[in-house]
Amino acid sequence: MRKKSSTVKLSYIGIIGVVLLFCVFIGKLIYVSYSKKVDGVDIRAFAANRNSTTETLTASRGTIYSSNGEMLAKDVNSYTLIAYLSKSRTTDERYPHHVVDKEYTANVLSEHINMSAEEILERLNFKGYQTEFGLAGKNLSEKQKQEIVALDLPGIDFISSTKRYYPFGDFASYIIGYAKKNEDGAIVGELGVESYYNKELTGENGHTTYQQDAYGYQIADTPVVTEDAKSGNDIYLTIDSNVQMYLENTLENFRNTHGYEWATVTVANAKTGAILGSASTPSFDPNKLNITDWNAPLVSYAYEPGSTMKIYSFMAAMEEGIYNGSATYMSGTKTIGEDKINDWNKTGWGTISYDTGFTYSSNVAAANLGLEIGRDKLVEYYKKFGFGNKTGIEMANEYTGSINPIYKIETANTSFGQGLTTTPIQNVQALTSLANKGTILKPYIVEKIVDADTKKTIYKAERTEVGTPVSENTINKMLELMYLTVNGDDPAATGKVYQTESTTLIGKTGTAQIASTTGGYEEGSFNNIRSFAGLFPYEDPEYIIYISVKRLEGSSSAIGGVVKSIVESIAKYKNLDQLVVEQDTSKIITLNNYINKNADSSVEELTSLGLNVIRLGDGERVIDQYPEKGTTIIKGNKVFVRTNSQNVIMPNMVGWTSNDAQTFCNLLNITCTKEGYGNVQVQSIPEGEIINSETILNITLSR
Repeated sequence: MRKKSSTVKLSYIGIIGVVLLFCVFIGKLIYVSYSKKVDGVDIRAFAANRNSTTETLTASRGTIYSSNGEMLAKDVNSYTLIAYLSKSRTTDERYPHHVVDKEYTANVLSEHINMSAEEILERLNFKGYQTEFGLAGKNLSEKQKQEIVALDLPGIDFISSTKRYYPFGDFASYIIGYAKKNEDGAIVGELGVESYYNKELTGENGHTTYQQDAYGYQIADTPVVTEDAKSGNDIYLTIDSNVQMYLENTLENFRNTHGYEWATVTVANAKTGAILGSASTPSFDPNKLNITDWNAPLVSYAYEPGSTMKIYSFMAAMEEGIYNGSATYMSGTKTIGEDKINDWNKTGWGTISYDTGFTYSSNVAAANLGLEIGRDKLVEYYKKFGFGNKTGIEMANEYTGSINPIYKIETANTSFGQGLTTTPIQNVQALTSLANKGTILKPYIVEKIVDADTKKTIYKAERTEVGTPVSENTINKMLELMYLTVNGDDPAATGKVYQTESTTLIGKTGTAQIASTTGGYEEGSFNNIRSFAGLFPYEDPEYIIYISVKRLEGSSSAIGGVVKSIVESIAKYKNLDQLVVEQDTSKIITLNNYINKNADSSVEELTSLGLNVIRLGDGERVIDQYPEKGTTIIKGNKVFVRTNSQNVIMPNMVGWTSNDAQTFCNLLNITCTKEGYGNVQVQSIPEGEIINSETILNITLSR
């Protein structure tokens, strides 16, 4: 009986044990289900991380080039300097991974970033795992990074990123625009071509997918699926960097010698509508974003243009058959109801012909013609020339301007450019009619778009005709009047100060009053907008130049100096002067490609061709050249050859052109400041001195 009782007790104990064990399992399961961590491991994170993960492969933004192939905007690596302070990073004192000697580190770093040793030491004494160095430690270049890496400072490291970089700084900046990182870290265009073509430049991100463990590492021998990023398209502008340089340099000198609110000047190819250069002051450096005006002058400045509009009101009268150039009228004053219109000199010139009235820029002549044409017809002609509508050029925020005369006096005012508003690009577009027998061409700023990965051209700009408002006979007559305005013998012609030597410039001057915010127009001799619309050479116009200046403190002759300097520089550059055109063709050389070739043999070959070779560095291999392959130049001209060496010796630049000096600086990526215009007279760095990328070269130019 006792044995039986013992057996029963053991059975009860076994059952109870099984139940308890089952309860433990259930409890463990509940614990695992509701607990974040088990044995120090985040189970949910482990399960999630054990699955596949995807990383984004960011696409490179497309590069923007000039028509010469020079990079105007590109992506570059950018670095943020950091310092690890925690001793926990170091497991072997022989190989420290944190900052050990803080004072030494501070002193050395102060020579490489814009921060004093005391400020750096204060950062290094921060009680934390790591520290940064504010703006002084951000956006460091690859060169700066490598210099700091070479110091071999324990605990110093970098965070890598990408930024948009503009090698030429304040150069065609309103055309190029700028792009910067948004709050998501993506680079986005916000002005100019960068904004207009943001989608094309951005490209498409790729991705890579793989299996990872609880700690985020890829698990070996598991599949990886990668879709490569597609780079953004490269954009080639119509901007000729040499022409743009002439505009920038001349306006800079103009700014230094004359006061004004703003100035803008544009040069276009009269036969195609391509914009070769457009500059304005004030401007901005897209690397610094020191912008004072967010409107792009070429397309977003709308103002009353003044007497340059007489080009179109006179042509409208010619086309309507009511213009007789030899017919006469009384200049000086015209009464229209209770209002009066005066010529710019108030008293006029007595009885003169309408042809003379154009060259003298008579408001009364224009008003007589405008009233005879009539309000509706005059507005119709203006719109046929493109005023009052967007041109469609590839830039954001283009303004339409306004043409809406109602009363008789307003129609008269409109005939000489008051009471309506136009933009610089509209004026450039209208001027194309004078070079194409009356046909207007659409202006454009992008020459082509190229797939950055395949190098295939996916878009190529073409000449686009947008209308023919007047006949060839009308155009020929207007060309004659514009010639007489600048080059005629009459000393009273308004364009005499624009006469040039290298080529024959023709054009029309303009001076417009500035509308007051309280009604009427502002008083004062400087409260106006002065302009000039011109073409050259007269015999067969190839180039258009349009300039406008607001509140110039001085006479129009100052603008004449600006225009002449630009036109003569372009004439020589484009071989428009007769001396160059008639040169022996045997002196013309088409350059080969010397990049990646032996430097010594390349210099020898170029020298044997009769070219003036400027060798930059004593390296063995050519890494860059200017002019580029395929460029046609004349014997005796300079060719720059950049070698793979940082050991560059300063040459004697006296006598060099401003363009040659800028090319030298661009190839070496050094800062160059210029004063004046013309040829180099003084250079701040003596001949024979070694220079590097930190060099700042100041040069003085003189004609």
